[in-house]
Amino acid sequence: MIIAVDGPAASGKGTLARRLAQHFGFAHLDTGLLYRATALNVLEAKANPVDPVAAEAAAKTLTPADLADPRLKEERVAEAASQVAAISGVRAALLAFQRNFARNPPSPAKGAVLDGRDIGTVVCPEAAVKLFVTASPEARAARRFKELQADGDAAIYERVLQDMKQRDARDRQRQAAPLARAADAFALNTTALDADAAFRAALDFIGSKLG
Repeated sequence: MIIAVDGPAASGKGTLARRLAQHFGFAHLDTGLLYRATALNVLEAKANPVDPVAAEAAAKTLTPADLADPRLKEERVAEAASQVAAISGVRAALLAFQRNFARNPPSPAKGAVLDGRDIGTVVCPEAAVKLFVTASPEARAARRFKELQADGDAAIYERVLQDMKQRDARDRQRQAAPLARAADAFALNTTALDADAAFRAALDFIGSKLG
């Protein structure tokens, strides 16, 4: 069984996906880490994240160890990840990895939960359950702002909000697998919901979907 969880940055999709995976005993993959790791490799090579050749080469040389690098949480990496994700060659290089994980989750998991931007539309359009998690740009920027502050980053809310809106536009307007809600996905707006309420709403939908 595959559960696809899509949505923009800081919508709460990652937290929700992890809780669903734990609840059902499924394997979880944060596909955003693949793009962040690609971006970090590009930055470490002193290359430009918008350079298709450099970005695709970085995507093809990823290792599982790259996904555990603590630097993946840095805002510079998040920004670069949005840039490399717009490159079709990068998405093609990472597509097989994602599909293999979804269809052959690590034992003993009987299913997989993947969260990202295009899981329900491109990576796993056959997923039994699709969720599209969103929230207002202001709410998402406030969440990211708190995260950065907690990590000791001297962030400015207005700048975080501006970056969030720019990233949203880039994710939605890119030609390669743009951020979009699948036609059969359940829309879950978390602007006024905490993590527990969002989790309960998702479980209610999954229960109604699977009977």
